[in-house]
Amino acid sequence: MPTIDALANDLSTYLEPVQVNLVRRAYYYAAEAHDGQTRRSGEPYVTHPLAVAGILYDMHMDHQSLMAAMLHDVIEDTGVTREAVASQFGEAVANLVDGVSKLNKLDFSTQAEVQAENFQKMALAMAKDIRVILVKLADRLHNIRTLDALAPNKRRRIAKETVDIYAPIANRLGLHNIRMEFEERSFWMLYPMRAPLIEAAVRSASGNRKELVQQVQSALELCLTRENLPGRVLGREKHLFSIYRKMRNQKKSFREITDVFAFRIVTDQVDTCYRILGAVHNLYKPVPGRFKDYIAIPKVNGYQSLHTTLFGMHGIPIEIQIRTEEMDAMANNGIAAHWLYKSASDRPNQSHIRARQWVQDLLEMQKHAGNSLEFIEHVKTDLFPDEIYVFTPRGQIMELPAGSTPVDFAYAVHTDVGNACVACRINRRLAPLSEPLQSGQTVEIIASGSNPNPAWLSFVVTGKARSNIRHFLKSQRRSEAITLGRRLLNKTLSNYGYHLANIPKEKVGGLLEETNFEVLDDLLEDIGLGNRMAYIVAQRLLPSEVSGIPENVEHGGLAIRGTEGLLLTYAKCCHPIPGDPIVGFISAGRGMIVHIEACNNVADFRNDPKKCLSLRWDPGVEGEFWVELRVEVEHQRGIIAHLANAITGCEANIEKMTMSDRDAQISVINLTLAVRNRIHLARVMKRVRLIKSVTKVMRVRN
Repeated sequence: MPTIDALANDLSTYLEPVQVNLVRRAYYYAAEAHDGQTRRSGEPYVTHPLAVAGILYDMHMDHQSLMAAMLHDVIEDTGVTREAVASQFGEAVANLVDGVSKLNKLDFSTQAEVQAENFQKMALAMAKDIRVILVKLADRLHNIRTLDALAPNKRRRIAKETVDIYAPIANRLGLHNIRMEFEERSFWMLYPMRAPLIEAAVRSASGNRKELVQQVQSALELCLTRENLPGRVLGREKHLFSIYRKMRNQKKSFREITDVFAFRIVTDQVDTCYRILGAVHNLYKPVPGRFKDYIAIPKVNGYQSLHTTLFGMHGIPIEIQIRTEEMDAMANNGIAAHWLYKSASDRPNQSHIRARQWVQDLLEMQKHAGNSLEFIEHVKTDLFPDEIYVFTPRGQIMELPAGSTPVDFAYAVHTDVGNACVACRINRRLAPLSEPLQSGQTVEIIASGSNPNPAWLSFVVTGKARSNIRHFLKSQRRSEAITLGRRLLNKTLSNYGYHLANIPKEKVGGLLEETNFEVLDDLLEDIGLGNRMAYIVAQRLLPSEVSGIPENVEHGGLAIRGTEGLLLTYAKCCHPIPGDPIVGFISAGRGMIVHIEACNNVADFRNDPKKCLSLRWDPGVEGEFWVELRVEVEHQRGIIAHLANAITGCEANIEKMTMSDRDAQISVINLTLAVRNRIHLARVMKRVRLIKSVTKVMRVRN
């Protein structure tokens, strides 16, 4: 069992004596706070924070991170407050401890909500101090090492959360060693029967191939010596979880996965990496299309290396990674290398800069997410392991998850560019916004004053794009709901000779207090969404002597302009168009649905002022409206073409067409058309009737 003295002795190799003493003091403070508490394994609880600090020592983290590791559970599990930690150890340490602490004071309905809220809180703390996530990852690493004492169902839950969230985060921050340990240990917890079988198969295969591996390694070393190139050749061990994942994702057998030999060549400088690449390509023939240059274009987590696959002896594939010593350290330690190899004059490395940018993106997503579950959904989406690399018109490289579209690219450039995006060019040709991008393409966004399209949510990949589109649509929906709510309330009040502007402020304030709304806009939004009836609200705002249904109702109804937006929809049962007599049905959560007065679906509510509202078309109504036609025709070759020509000749669009036989002589064609109003529809129907083989044309309602 590690002791504080042993850890202090190790820390003295790179920390000042004063700093080591501060870490000691934090340990004794934690030991006193956790006095009497034990872990499930029976050990004193303080052994856990000590072990977490030990993991951070391996990364050569600073003394404040180590102090936070010692104290990371005192706020959560003891009576110690954040203020007490701040007064004893300073604000920086208190912020780190608070960021890692869970939200244990609130009640949540589901375990998923608990996890989501905790992660959201930690993400906000990460934005202030990136070290929060390193302390959290070290905490999770020690927990996953000591899961044996827990019940099997709890072990599986923690292992799944680790694989889903913490392993991808470690990968995103370039912490390769921590990610591999997360995945390996979680694999044993999640698949206790598969893991030992794969391990036994790997052990057996390794024994059989030992001599062959040695021959390949010797050939590579001899090649470097012959070409006078410095470098060490290391065999790369394939991990159980990565073997299992490849078998499952690529649908390959165990033998196909493990028949690949993997080596890493570590050298002194970048120039030598490319010279070694040429040498190994002369030694064995390269597999076409399997070379990747992550030195020129690093991965999104800062990883750099040359990857190539060769046809080795007996045709066996050999995977080779070529990198410098510094790149190897970065690949294993990622963002932690900022502290591990830091000197007083060092500026933050690329991995640290990228990590900070990622955290800033997280913060933007959190601002736009509706709740913690939506936020964590965006984060999971953003932790894709595979990237593509595309170029802006000026040659700047942008990293995006595999499958990204031009809309994802637009939001990666800037939120405002994404919101105003209307079209794009890929390699100078106009392309659909939904087209998946490929590495190496140049993408140009054409922007104007338009707004995000709700249809984009069906194809965007990045969390940043998804959260920004949703945020915009929510804001637009709220704005439209307030406008519609105000119109509905004023229309109802006008039937009694009143207007919202004439209602005393005290009356409005009293109603807001009664309905638990802070401002009038919130109440109007609720009315616009259909959650609260304008008729009921009007009754509460009117003077007590005015009540009941008014005798002199203003004729004409609320005017429909056709530009109301998301909160006003046209019923698909009767397809109302300008010129039809209409009524509005208030639907909870959806706003107002416009029906034709004679529609069967509103027959029961037509005279109920709480559910239905009299409407009229504004003289300046604009837009296209869907309508259904039923056309009966005699069988004749080319009738569909004649029909389509007649309709498009009247400037109407055909959205949908279906055809069926009524009998041996007559076919029935059902059409969905876009028209401007009833006059336009009458013109279309007249033109269709002139076709010789058409026997009947009628508009379909209900």
